[in-house]
Amino acid sequence: MALTRDFKETVKERAARDPAFAKAMLDEAATAFLNGEASVARLILRDLVNASVGFEDLAAETQRPSKSLHRMLSENGNPSMDNLAAIFVALRRRLGVVIEAHAVELA
Repeated sequence: MALTRDFKETVKERAARDPAFAKAMLDEAATAFLNGEASVARLILRDLVNASVGFEDLAAETQRPSKSLHRMLSENGNPSMDNLAAIFVALRRRLGVVIEAHAVELA
């Protein structure tokens, strides 16, 4: 019998115990979204929600149904900008961070 752990469980546990890792996940999700990788951003956000706030608490904070949030942050989800903004705001508050975007010129 293999003694491996599920990757998602490992990420969830690390984000739950390591605030810097959770903040890095939020940063990576925002960066992916701004770089046009919406599907990657959704999956990172889903893992971060599972590790930090949880979907039930996120539903209460965003005033959106938990099932809808699950669908929005699925691989094929399609959240509106309003819903995505609400998710980022809730996670930002929970993690105590400010998100700033900086433009970088490509060489």
